[in-house]
Amino acid sequence: MSEDIVLTGWDYWLPVIFIGLMGLSFFIYAVLDGYDLGVGILLPMDAKAATKDERDTMIASIGPFWDANETWLVLAVGLLLIAFPSANALILGQLYLPALVLLLGLILRGVAFDFRAKSPSEHKRRWDWVFKTGSMLATFSQGVMIGLYVVGFEYNALSIAFALLSGVCVSAGYCFIGAAWLVMKTEHDLQRRAANWARTMLWVTLLGLALISIVNPWANPDVYGKWFGFPQFFILLLVPLSIFVISVVTELYLRDFPRTGERWCWLPFAGAVVLFLLSFLGLGYSFFPDIVPGQLTVWQAAADSSALIPIGLGAVIVVPVILIYTAYAYRVFWGKATELKYH
Repeated sequence: MSEDIVLTGWDYWLPVIFIGLMGLSFFIYAVLDGYDLGVGILLPMDAKAATKDERDTMIASIGPFWDANETWLVLAVGLLLIAFPSANALILGQLYLPALVLLLGLILRGVAFDFRAKSPSEHKRRWDWVFKTGSMLATFSQGVMIGLYVVGFEYNALSIAFALLSGVCVSAGYCFIGAAWLVMKTEHDLQRRAANWARTMLWVTLLGLALISIVNPWANPDVYGKWFGFPQFFILLLVPLSIFVISVVTELYLRDFPRTGERWCWLPFAGAVVLFLLSFLGLGYSFFPDIVPGQLTVWQAAADSSALIPIGLGAVIVVPVILIYTAYAYRVFWGKATELKYH
């Protein structure tokens, strides 16, 4: 559509609603599947680093949830495909290779999880390796995709190096939320080890956020104007200040754990969720109304309103159902995970 066309009514609001719903789906996926991907990466392979029972407990902590968590990725990609078909073709066309690696990682995780549950104990470590490898491939490829998206799908040496570094930092972010999950769900030596993992990964995650915060406005002049223009600069300072405060509080709790107390074991995970939320809001603010930076706005990429309305009616039914069964699963299996059991 032409840039000078003024959109009103549903033609304006439906694409905005769908991009918001898609962003929400990606965020929930990053949090929920993020922690179980992180647990997969953190799974120790050395018998001296963790006993068989401790590895079983790590798997048990994500067992009832991990498969359903991926529902949010399916929903998000489905919304991109149906509601923004031209953007879907452009984005997945540019990200074909990392998307293929992501699918490979998710397949390896699914196969390893099921085979591990049915294998004799002497074969479980082999499937632990496969689960760990699949988790690493999935997280690294997601980070590469984010990095390439931020630089506008440019394929030069600097852009590729940044995308690879983004892959490492996003993997660290998933490890951080995964370790925070283990602090909340486990006990004793494993819980203390998870607290140490969380401290280390917190700072690598912050490094990744800092790099993206620097490269994003540098690579996109419009983004620079959004963040450093007057007067919004002073309002937006609340974002890095909030990240700083949350990081300090989380670090202080983890540094003195377990002396800081089991009562607050949920705090690192809550801190990780808020860091993820601020990161998503920051990316959304940076690029909206573009869905493909510098190439397509949400209105240019959106399907016709006559198609979006019935899709929206379906979403009104599907999304609450997913939310309800997700909440119910977490309510049923809440508590500490020990020896493949929950209490």
